Amino acid sequence: MGRYKIIYWTIWLAIAASVLILTAGSARSQVVMDSVAQLQKIDVEEHLGDTIPMDLMFTDDEGNSVRIGDYFGQDKPVLMVLAYYECPMLCNLILNGIVQGIKDLDWRPGEDYQIVTVSINPRETYELAAAKKKNYLSSLQISSASKGWSFLTGEESQSKALADAFGFKYYWDEKKQQYAHPAVIYLLSEDGKITRYLYGIDYKRQDLKLALLEASEGKIGSTLDKLILYCYHYDPDSEGYVVFAGNVMRLGGVLTLVLLAMFLGGLWYREHHKKTRGRSADKPLNQAR
Repeated sequence: MGRYKIIYWTIWLAIAASVLILTAGSARSQVVMDSVAQLQKIDVEEHLGDTIPMDLMFTDDEGNSVRIGDYFGQDKPVLMVLAYYECPMLCNLILNGIVQGIKDLDWRPGEDYQIVTVSINPRETYELAAAKKKNYLSSLQISSASKGWSFLTGEESQSKALADAFGFKYYWDEKKQQYAHPAVIYLLSEDGKITRYLYGIDYKRQDLKLALLEASEGKIGSTLDKLILYCYHYDPDSEGYVVFAGNVMRLGGVLTLVLLAMFLGGLWYREHHKKTRGRSADKPLNQAR
């Protein structure tokens, strides 16, 4: 069983436990999968470095037809998530996790990056997407997000093609009348190249910031942010960014050399200035004129 399935299984087990408690022994669980065979139908096959198809057509939360490519080529990275708006639990947890993660970032959606949520349910309408957007903008309380976070709907052929580009495997569970899918979000560069997958429902502020900085190829963020990114790298095992000891040591070595050069330069200048003043003082008054 892959780690993504383990994450999915763990999340659903936790949710299922809560549901069972709330329903006081209800015989039916809404979310637990029935068998390992069902779990095998949900997974993520990472396509890092691939470019998603730009010509896929969707409807935005205002009812306009849009190309997915319309959200790229703006000199900004894009955070994208596949979900559906009537999802009973997991999609809400993912979207809530995004809100919590970006709330305190000093970069703003719409100004520094774009967020695009795409429904995998072809039966959902743009009115439903608009209502969902309104709820999340209310939670986020960032004015620029109204133009920086889009909620799209579209035909199955379009959302499925997008899911395939991400390696996102999901299916419709007829028995439970809901989609089974992994918990993952994607970071893309301005030209639509997939730069990072972040898993789970809790997106740490630092991970989101570093992933956005990475996706922007250094076009957003301060010099200090870029130095921080240099000292961190994404670790698939811990599913987050961790300190990269090799780069920290290299950076420390460079800083040590710079400080040493500044110190020695200061000493040289001080001695040189002292000698120059000494020679001037030793000259007879008539030669000095």
